[in-house]
Amino acid sequence: MINLQQDAEGFIRMNRHFPASTPITITFADGSTEEVAGRQLNAAYDDALAEYRAQNHLDAKGFSRAPKKRVDPGNKIEFVRVHPGMAG
Repeated sequence: MINLQQDAEGFIRMNRHFPASTPITITFADGSTEEVAGRQLNAAYDDALAEYRAQNHLDAKGFSRAPKKRVDPGNKIEFVRVHPGMAG
């Protein structure tokens, strides 16, 4: 079992997928806890990554098609927004 803690802004630290069948316990900022499957958090991670890439004008693989102006590994995220009731 994996235990994660939500920060004050509503995010958990997640920089990779978890095994789909692994039970994960999230402790929310309000003190409540909820158990979710890795599959559900992986879907939330994929949604957050797609949103990040869209906001930063990156393609589906995380590459910018604009001319290179800076060196930045801007195709990764480390934090995913979670909320009570996700398992529902």
